[in-house]
Amino acid sequence: MEGDQRRGFPMAQCPPASIAVVGAGVGGCALIAALCRGGWSGAISLWESGRGPGGRTATRRSRQDAGLRIDHGAPLFNISGLAPDLLEPLLVRGVIEPWMEPRARLDAAGRLHSEDSRDPLGEGALYRGAGGMDGLCAGLLDLAQAGPATASGVAAHYGVLVCYLAVTPGGRWQLFDRERQLLAEADWLVLAGTLLAHPRSRLLLAWDTVPLKEAAQSLDDPELQHVLAALASLRSEARSNLLLVAEGADAEVWRRCPFRLLRFDAAAEQRWRLSRLSIQPLADGRVAVVAHSSAVFAAEHLSVYGSRSSIARQLGQLPRQEEETAVIAALSEALQDALAEWLEPGLVARGQRQLMRWGAAFPREPGLPEDLLLCRHSRVGFCGDYVAGVGFGRVEGALRSSERLAAMLLDTLRAEEPAAGSPR
Repeated sequence: MEGDQRRGFPMAQCPPASIAVVGAGVGGCALIAALCRGGWSGAISLWESGRGPGGRTATRRSRQDAGLRIDHGAPLFNISGLAPDLLEPLLVRGVIEPWMEPRARLDAAGRLHSEDSRDPLGEGALYRGAGGMDGLCAGLLDLAQAGPATASGVAAHYGVLVCYLAVTPGGRWQLFDRERQLLAEADWLVLAGTLLAHPRSRLLLAWDTVPLKEAAQSLDDPELQHVLAALASLRSEARSNLLLVAEGADAEVWRRCPFRLLRFDAAAEQRWRLSRLSIQPLADGRVAVVAHSSAVFAAEHLSVYGSRSSIARQLGQLPRQEEETAVIAALSEALQDALAEWLEPGLVARGQRQLMRWGAAFPREPGLPEDLLLCRHSRVGFCGDYVAGVGFGRVEGALRSSERLAAMLLDTLRAEEPAAGSPR
């Protein structure tokens, strides 16, 4: 069975080389799993600003409330084409499971319809993380540790925001924190998200420069400059997410809704400024509800972080309580009105509510071309849902781009074996 689980991955041992992966979403975690299962034997460090792995499949939990679990990004994921190689071992291990809950679509008149093929999240086979969507990324990292080449291990660093990048005279990548303290040094760098390479970082995080662009100035690599230009042209949509927890009789009202996932069609989205709703029953009887705003609403409130934002805390940005309260109230009112047929008046306002800003929720086409995944001269790679191809903008795309990049990295290291691990 183990041989079948590793189909598609070259099993020859790789010369040791170190790699730093920034971003512990599906892209970063899948890359590490594919590398280790393919024979990568060097040190791997993983850097994530959030409290744990997950990215768009993150799950909000609480140290004070063991029963709380809110999948605040993607409530499920779909595979529309041939299954990625990593999918089978995740299923075998019970990390993911088929998603069988009812889905529906709401129109601008408040009428409910059966979901149709126009929902890109509903194509093909549907899955979710067993015990929470963050189980997908945790399971990928477990796969990495079970791979044939993990002698140097995977060192994961959570709650750390990488703010600056540099390249040593010997060609090794350096990662720095907000105070320009050195975090790590590695032979290879992979960005599993666009933040450190995209101009939006200057707007969202008030940085003076784009970290990768600044570091690239010391390199004579036209290919990397081309990738930076391609990345700078990419656009993504944000979301302002209302997270709600209902108890007792109110929770039962949510449970009786005839759907677990609701999509607002274009006219409904324009009317209520909501795009999707997920109802998530908890084991203790409570119900978690996540309402995603429209892209327009999020753009209008882009500067409003949730008070529990890890990035805002690391940047020393104090929450804007009045603005956050206003955004929560606006989303709550819209949700109450949209679901008036199923919810009694005031139900949404009675829930425990909080806001989460999802800064780059959905990349827009065309995405980063697949032939730009790896800059071999600079030893920097890219993976994630922002890469063009099957599954673009979704978990599927992150999985596929990571498997492709892993194969390219492994092939490159084997091709340059005599010089592996040495300065360029």
